[in-house]
Amino acid sequence: AESVDAILQGMTWLGLEYDEGPFFQTQRFPRYKEVIQQMLKEGQAYHCYCSKERLEQLRAEQMAHKEKPRYDGKCRNGVSSPPAGVSPVVRFKNPLDGAVVVEDLVRGRVIFQNSELDDLIIARGDGSPTYNFTVVVDDMDMKISHVIRGDDHLNNTPRQMNMLKALNVTPPIYAHVPMILGPDGARLSKRHGAVSVMQYRDDGYMPEALLNYLARLGWSHGDQEVFSIDEMIKLFDVTNVHSSAAAFNPEKLLWLNQRYIKSSDPRHVAHHLSHHLGKLGVDPATGPDLVEVVKAQRERAKTLAEMAVNSAFFYQDIGEYDIKDAATHLKPEAQKPLTELRARLAALPAWDAPSIHNAVTGVAEAEGLKLGKIAQPVRVAVAGRAVSPPIDVTLTLLGRDKTLERLDAALEHIRKQAVTA
Repeated sequence: AESVDAILQGMTWLGLEYDEGPFFQTQRFPRYKEVIQQMLKEGQAYHCYCSKERLEQLRAEQMAHKEKPRYDGKCRNGVSSPPAGVSPVVRFKNPLDGAVVVEDLVRGRVIFQNSELDDLIIARGDGSPTYNFTVVVDDMDMKISHVIRGDDHLNNTPRQMNMLKALNVTPPIYAHVPMILGPDGARLSKRHGAVSVMQYRDDGYMPEALLNYLARLGWSHGDQEVFSIDEMIKLFDVTNVHSSAAAFNPEKLLWLNQRYIKSSDPRHVAHHLSHHLGKLGVDPATGPDLVEVVKAQRERAKTLAEMAVNSAFFYQDIGEYDIKDAATHLKPEAQKPLTELRARLAALPAWDAPSIHNAVTGVAEAEGLKLGKIAQPVRVAVAGRAVSPPIDVTLTLLGRDKTLERLDAALEHIRKQAVTA
């Protein structure tokens, strides 16, 4: 159930709608058994009684002679006296001669000689069907037109095509896309980082950025890097996917994600940002409009997780100041300009960015300070560290009451530091 949920959650997050299903193969076992019985009756499949020990010995002998390991067809033409107490497997009677031609949309024409393909097992001794058989029945019953999958399945294709032809069904069109490699050139795996779609959501990626990156991985349209969903639908064609494997580049994905954070509708970004704030225990309803926070923060965040951490101070009290930033900016010489600024801010008739900007610059001019000498202590006072959006935007979003409250706390911090120094 967890695996199914992971697939459905990933599709929902990515905005990928589906028309039917999901279908569960475990619920289709009666249908698979029905087709197996049909194939046995028509001589397209047979029972095989060979023991595991015999098959292992056969494999060892073939490998010793540098032959390709394959079933030798011992039970293909029937067994005169089936051994008692043995539950046979069912094998497909693969053609002995000729070739299977796969007109692959990505790899082009691929030819397999039937003499290289053995009689694969389509039902185990307990009657349960095997993967290569169940997908054939599914493709047949569901009238699948195209099968697009990883090229690690290419060797299964001629077997599946032969079974479909035995069932008098025209095989679908196949496209085998190359596997994705990690930055080190090895096949992408857990050690390269995120292993599920939802992990990318939790790491702070926009769904459109991930879709764009995956579509662009092994496919191109001129030199264009950024595609809207509509553009991807219009321009993407599987026949233009490169046949060589593409390497996953985390830095490229991060760059693309930042582009989407900057350029997407702030309301859309805010919708996804709320998830990350929730993970930090932040309720966006307790502070400024989240859309306005996105507008203020989107130029300086590569991921939504980073933006959430940087924005939490708008909604939560500051637990502690950044030690280094407080030591640098909340010093005794900051006490006078911060006190003056607090008074000017408290007296403002309107709490808006222009009024706040004038108050800050007014104090800087009166004290003979560069703007940064007052803006940075204010940032540490209200945000807990020396990084925030422009100070007038930050204070506007934070609100008058919280701003004055945090300036008071910073002034008290400076006084305490002076006493203990």
